[in-house]
Amino acid sequence: MLRYQRRYWLVAAALSSVAGFVDAIAFVHLGGFFVSFMSGNSTRLGVGIASAQSAVALAFSLIALFVSGVVLGAFINRKGNHAGGLRVLSMVSGLLAAAAALAPMNATAIAIAMLAIAMGAMNTVFQRNGEVSIGLTYTTGTLVKLGQRLAAALAGGDRWSWVPYLLLWMGLALGAALGALSYAWMNLASIWFAAAAMTLFTAIFAALPVQNSEP
Repeated sequence: MLRYQRRYWLVAAALSSVAGFVDAIAFVHLGGFFVSFMSGNSTRLGVGIASAQSAVALAFSLIALFVSGVVLGAFINRKGNHAGGLRVLSMVSGLLAAAAALAPMNATAIAIAMLAIAMGAMNTVFQRNGEVSIGLTYTTGTLVKLGQRLAAALAGGDRWSWVPYLLLWMGLALGAALGALSYAWMNLASIWFAAAAMTLFTAIFAALPVQNSEP
């Protein structure tokens, strides 16, 4: 990730904030399930299996939809370049807008499914050699890398290499806070804010100059 120019770090943090926003909306609406944090859903799945709760079907469905989104995004961005990332972001913007439109039309389940697919696909925007180079919707790996980079800095390495990971984490956490506040105010209609923000960030991404070593 550190090979990316600073402008890409900032856009990645902005995209991560949208992921946090969407995940918070889903978390509150679904009573403790996620559309982007699959570690949490996996824990809910395991607990549900152990206690024979109805949560099993919902957790498994969300995980399957998220993975489907990753597959779709990876297929769209097979070359892992700027153009492919832009196509993925355009698709995510469309999915968020569709989810926002469907939510008040007695199609909440379909809207939530679209959110999970969109969040999975988001993680394929930044790829190198067929592998995700910046994960946008999950923070455990980001915090691990933050800790590793801090350790390296304390040991005399690059003094600022931890900053991109801090930005990603801050973006997701701030987005989640705004998503929870927005849901309390507008319920699922607040997805429109996420769709608008994603459209804006997609336009910004499109305007970024392509790096010599393409992201």
